[in-house]
Amino acid sequence: MPASNATSRFSDRVENYVRYRPGYPPEVLQTLKSECGLAPAHVVVDIASGTGIWTRMLLENGNRVFGVEPNAEMRQAGEQLLAAFTNFKSVAGTAEATTLSDQSVDFVSAAQAAHWFDRERARREFERILRPGGWLVLLWNERRTDATPFLRAYEQLLLTYGTDYQEVRHENTTAAVNEFFDPAPFHERTFDMRQEFDYGGLEGRLLSSSYAPGPEHPRHDPMARELRSIFDAHAIKGQVAFEYKTRLYFGHLS
Repeated sequence: MPASNATSRFSDRVENYVRYRPGYPPEVLQTLKSECGLAPAHVVVDIASGTGIWTRMLLENGNRVFGVEPNAEMRQAGEQLLAAFTNFKSVAGTAEATTLSDQSVDFVSAAQAAHWFDRERARREFERILRPGGWLVLLWNERRTDATPFLRAYEQLLLTYGTDYQEVRHENTTAAVNEFFDPAPFHERTFDMRQEFDYGGLEGRLLSSSYAPGPEHPRHDPMARELRSIFDAHAIKGQVAFEYKTRLYFGHLS
């Protein structure tokens, strides 16, 4: 996918992204502390930091964090949401050209984003900015597609109406991990997580996805009607649940 498309495709999704995208389970941070020695004194760069969902967890841990984000709308939303953190610096840059100095960070992280990067160029950039012994951390929330009747119906909706869903769905994207670390070994951990939504939240969660057709698209209205039908068929006490497997990968690059 062209980098320009990967950067711009979320521009009209920012509000829904802020309100409805999931965070990450606390076990992710606990694992980085226990297995990588992550401490508040470490400097972290969050690549493609977006609206700051993962960035906030690092800032709350006491870390100094550079949020590198190429999309202006997402970057501005992150700056607003994280304005209270004096240890945050927003950077207009990309995974392949962060603008950061050589050997300036202890951790490079990317949440829900590394599948968009040019793997070879990004890896070279990460090696350049990491201090000796530094860590690369990649994580994704992978929505379970077959765990409940609701999730099966939602998956079918995406297959039917999504613009390029099959190309970017996460069972494809996590395959990129090997290309970032190879030939160095890396570690993998998985954690369970869930979100619950009323109908308005479910609609917002759908429209936060880059492959969901927006209001001007001819598939939008039939998709919305089908979403309402799915919700009505599966909601329990006015709520439906998304279930995720959070996948965490970490290691050194040399």
